Amino acid sequence: MIRLRMSSHDAHYGGDLVDGARMLGLFGDVATELLIRLDGDEGLFVAYDKVEFKAPVYAGDYIEAHGTVTQIGNTSRKMEFHAYKVIRANIDPSNPSAAELLQEPILVTYASGTCVTPKDKQRFKRED
Repeated sequence: MIRLRMSSHDAHYGGDLVDGARMLGLFGDVATELLIRLDGDEGLFVAYDKVEFKAPVYAGDYIEAHGTVTQIGNTSRKMEFHAYKVIRANIDPSNPSAAELLQEPILVTYASGTCVTPKDKQRFKRED
């Protein structure tokens, strides 16, 4: 899991809306950490099987990106990812520094995909 505040540099569209691709970048970082923990190597992200954008993200929002390894093959690692908005920024236009800690995080993006760690790069050997 990583938590990150979206900045004005992340805003790509009018109204400080953050591009959905930014969430995929967070998922790539989470996948890299999972592969390092699992294999001792960064591995490679091969493909997304599914991507769903569920809610908008704006500059100033805090996002938590979570990932889980769901299946381990010889070299492939299937993963699922969830990104949640945990703090909503700019809730009061007359008070631009106002923010709200959300009681219930909002799912903003879901994805699943496959990563690969070549056999010769896997430093942590497993009994299959």
